[in-house]
Amino acid sequence: MAPIPRLKPYTGPALFSYGFRPFFLFGALYAGLAIPVWLVAFSGNLELYTPFAPRDWHVHEMLYGYVPAVVTGFLLTAIPNWTGRLPLQGTPLVTLLLTWIAGRIAVTVSGAIGWGPAATIDCAFLLLVAAAAGREIIAGRNWRNLKVVMLILVLAAGNIAFHIEAHVSGVADYSIRLGLGAVIMLITLIGGRIVPSFTRNWLVREKPGRLPAPFVRFDAVVVAATGVSLLLWTLLPPTTVTGAILLAGACLQAARLARWAGDRTAREPLVLILHIGYGFVPLGFLLTALASFGLLPAAAGTHAFAGAIATMTLAVMTRASLGHTGHALHASYPTLAIYAAVVLSALLRVCAALRPDEAIVLLPLSGTLWVVAFAGFGLAYGPMLASRRVQVSV
Repeated sequence: MAPIPRLKPYTGPALFSYGFRPFFLFGALYAGLAIPVWLVAFSGNLELYTPFAPRDWHVHEMLYGYVPAVVTGFLLTAIPNWTGRLPLQGTPLVTLLLTWIAGRIAVTVSGAIGWGPAATIDCAFLLLVAAAAGREIIAGRNWRNLKVVMLILVLAAGNIAFHIEAHVSGVADYSIRLGLGAVIMLITLIGGRIVPSFTRNWLVREKPGRLPAPFVRFDAVVVAATGVSLLLWTLLPPTTVTGAILLAGACLQAARLARWAGDRTAREPLVLILHIGYGFVPLGFLLTALASFGLLPAAAGTHAFAGAIATMTLAVMTRASLGHTGHALHASYPTLAIYAAVVLSALLRVCAALRPDEAIVLLPLSGTLWVVAFAGFGLAYGPMLASRRVQVSV
């Protein structure tokens, strides 16, 4: 019997032959562009043509602009593996990408077109992604992954709430925490699969010995506790009760990470970076808990969570881009530079929140390293994302 083809016959541009290609590339380039624009606006040297405050535009375009692009690229690549169905290609993929681009333009010029039309255009993207992902998962009877679609819908709800909250009250607050919580839950769920899995695969092949612990009831407890603590943080951020539960979440997430044998992966950067990226999750819980007790600025925990998102997404983007384009799973010097830049950028941004008197130096430095990481991904990985899969000779 002939094997089932993994791709439909497709003769269009390679960039639109698989979901990860356009969304990883354009998402990274946009992330690399948006931060310097925000830094200039934050300094008062640029006025954005949007009713969003500069901080809110920055948060929105990272949380509801960049992140949905990368999540979409990941889902459109992972779902065919989950379901056995063929991936989106060609015109449907172009349509999704153009919808995402239209959202970025609409938000940026919302001062001209009005908040309502801007919100409608922008919010359409995540709803389309949830519909496309849900259709494929249901058609493939892959029921266990419907919870991922539910989190996409939570992120979409957060985006809708962001536009409404910013319009009504002038600033966004609850909707920022709702979006951050949804993405941290995605990292907890998906990272809880891929980090120990990739670690196990490499250790079995290269370094026999202690392996990551399998998913057991403890992991289910961590996932549930994470969801509860993030929900309380979204609704009741400054209370001591929330702080105590967030502190418990930090301990549980740290214990979970310690079970994955990350200390044995120093020789494989493509695996080690996943552990480092996930490590920002318990750090974010810890700093947010301390902020709930009034001991630290709230921005410290928020930016630790942002560090988890940035590092984990780049870790997944680099690995998936290499593997799905037929290249060897090897961290080149540009890849190592990308990893170093994003981790240092995240740490410096947390330090800027902790030491606001030094933010005038730390913020531009963090922003520069962010650009190096994301623009570097575009430069290093753009050619392979836009080219046909490498045919490996056997």
